[in-house]
Amino acid sequence: MAAEGWTSWPAPAKLNLFLHVVGRRADGYHLLQTVFQLIDLCDTVRLRPRADAAISRGEGPAGVAVDDDLSVRAARLLQAQASGCPGVDIAVDKRIPIGGGLGGGSSDAATTLVALNELWGLGLAPGRLAEIGLALGADVPVFVLGQSSWAEGIGERLQPMALPTRWFTVIDTGVAVATGPIFQAPELTRNSSGITIPCFVAGVPTRNDLEAVVRARYDAVARALDWMGARADARLTGSGGCVYAAFDSREKALEVAREVPAPWRALVAQGLQASPLAQRAAAWRQGG
Repeated sequence: MAAEGWTSWPAPAKLNLFLHVVGRRADGYHLLQTVFQLIDLCDTVRLRPRADAAISRGEGPAGVAVDDDLSVRAARLLQAQASGCPGVDIAVDKRIPIGGGLGGGSSDAATTLVALNELWGLGLAPGRLAEIGLALGADVPVFVLGQSSWAEGIGERLQPMALPTRWFTVIDTGVAVATGPIFQAPELTRNSSGITIPCFVAGVPTRNDLEAVVRARYDAVARALDWMGARADARLTGSGGCVYAAFDSREKALEVAREVPAPWRALVAQGLQASPLAQRAAAWRQGG
């Protein structure tokens, strides 16, 4: 939006290059091992400071109530952490499919935290923002810290990883998968053996432990996995419903994307080592 007073901030998506469920805590949260690969598919979060203390959302994700919108919840949570913060108008331009396992809502929340930390002049360190964001979702910290990472714990113990430059063909099946019921499924594997970073880098076989549950419950996702699997190493990201495959070149990713049948939608994205959000915040601090 070009209207005076608004600023725009990117919110990138992620892919899970694998996802092993290695245990469960007493509080019900699952213990994971995964690699978060940031990609250049982005939502845009637009913010405009207000004269009062209200947090108001105009445009936002279709079908998501204001009080359920993670960007709104992030703004309210950050405002509660620091007295005297003004309000803000929020608008979210969605490109990341909702319920696709690409972390769109978590990324919108992280972008809101990082951007408002700058707009409100709070000066909170990224680690502190990540702690605040964890209350909103286990995927929020990786977006706050802004680097593709190895993750453990519930997803909050992060170690940045240098990943090879790759392109990804992502199939948006149009199915929005609710994460909670997948993790609560009695048939979910919860005792996968842990692996190490050197094993992952060396190519030890990995998988997404959520895939079998999602396949059984969402036929469209199962068919997309089978379609992509006939052409490449098909993977489910997060709890779905998006499916992807990695390629060494943009041309190959585009070639496969052109073959994706309707009604599915094909997206082609490049893997990122660092989030564009960090670059945006640095530019803001330099006056832009």
